Amino acid sequence: MIKFLDLEKINNRFRDEIDSRIKTILDKGWYLQGEENEIFTKNFAQYCGTKHCIGVANGLDALNLIIKAMGFTAGDEIIVPANTYIASILAITQNGCTPVLVEPDINTYNINPDLIEEKITSRTKAIMVVHLYGQAVQMEKIWDLAKKYNLKVIEDSAQAHGAGINVEGEIKRVGNLSDASGFSFYPGKNLGCMGDGGAVTTNDDELAQKIKAIANYGSDRKYHHIYKGVNSRLDEIQAAVLDVKLKYLDKDNQRRREISKYYRENIKNKKIILPETYNEHSHVWHVFVVRTKERDKFQQYLSDNGIQTIIHYPTPPHKQECYKEWNNLSFPITEEIHKTIISLPISPVMTDEEVKKIVEVVNKY
Repeated sequence: MIKFLDLEKINNRFRDEIDSRIKTILDKGWYLQGEENEIFTKNFAQYCGTKHCIGVANGLDALNLIIKAMGFTAGDEIIVPANTYIASILAITQNGCTPVLVEPDINTYNINPDLIEEKITSRTKAIMVVHLYGQAVQMEKIWDLAKKYNLKVIEDSAQAHGAGINVEGEIKRVGNLSDASGFSFYPGKNLGCMGDGGAVTTNDDELAQKIKAIANYGSDRKYHHIYKGVNSRLDEIQAAVLDVKLKYLDKDNQRRREISKYYRENIKNKKIILPETYNEHSHVWHVFVVRTKERDKFQQYLSDNGIQTIIHYPTPPHKQECYKEWNNLSFPITEEIHKTIISLPISPVMTDEEVKKIVEVVNKY
């Protein structure tokens, strides 16, 4: 069986370095808010091109903290793509705000910027873009709308570590395209730890300090609490793991691009719709998503031929039971995507032989 994602094989490449860093932590006996966290957050901020990075417990917390620190309250609206993973929506509703869903571009799966302005009202406070499946949203129209209507821009960068867009001839990475960005380091991400982990990146000094305080029980210094905060911290072991793997992220992303290119150039099956990308820099191929009208049959066929697949994601947020008040809403593009998508294996440790086999099997379907 070709695994969808072989995490053991991925992480074994760094085993010696990770073991060494963990031994250092054990020898020091310091497990939270220590040197490893400082090292990683400094390096990740530099990687993204931002002034600040705050390590937090997970990606959902990262988005939650951004919204909370921005001071949005009940009734405030945040525009968000309708086809995102539910965490983007949860972060909004958990802060008492109202998600305003916008259809995506069916070819890129990212929010359609041409459909945003009609959804802006006097209650709109922010636009949350989601760099879905690893592809950076082209931000120019988003920035123009934010400036025109005095809105904040938030990035959900949980799936797009290292992706970027061309800004005046230079590549700017996700995490540095907004007022603040939330990252997840869930083990399966392009940059993943060995448990839960997340981060916020921003260039806003005041916002960074506020997020850091809120994430630490609302405390700006020991036992002095200025906000009604939460407990959301990236532990030392996960920070060390991430710092080791960060050095290899660009190389791993390049391997993902090579596999994606081979898929897109060699899969020749009219029943299979391939993903589109803006340019070589925009996509880091967290997942390689194709569409087919016969998804269940196709998935079973691949399994029968030794290929593991996953569906990202079978049910859109507005059709989830937890948001039953939205179940009667209609987002036809989003619903078409969620009914037809399936993700093929893609990872930096896949062999050329595995990639070729997948193409051969798909073409014979």
